[in-house]
Amino acid sequence: MMSSFHGISVGTERFGDDIYLTLKPTGKLTHEDYVVITLIIESALKAVISSKTYTFLDATGFESWKPKLMWDDFRFASEYSAEFAKVEIYGGKNWHRLAATIGSWFVTDKVKYFDDKVRCTELS
Repeated sequence: MMSSFHGISVGTERFGDDIYLTLKPTGKLTHEDYVVITLIIESALKAVISSKTYTFLDATGFESWKPKLMWDDFRFASEYSAEFAKVEIYGGKNWHRLAATIGSWFVTDKVKYFDDKVRCTELS
């Protein structure tokens, strides 16, 4: 049995009190992948008390997630929704667009989806 590559690349930068996250999920994510990324993001969010977080998620290599991960994502979004000032999702599949729409209900109304990287707005 061959296993496929999966995981999440994470970049974090700070500018003043703001945190800029760059996320690139790859393959079919698991609950274990999510546990790792959640710890990294929570650490970044707790590092600055009055921070706002701007996030760019490149979903072009993101194939799917396991069902438990959807629940994990909902719980995380419910707990930290006030921390996210803007979330941009770049993808190319219809379900990426749907996930962005649903995410806007739970994280922030500032979730935007793009299927063309050039059209993504600046995060600041």
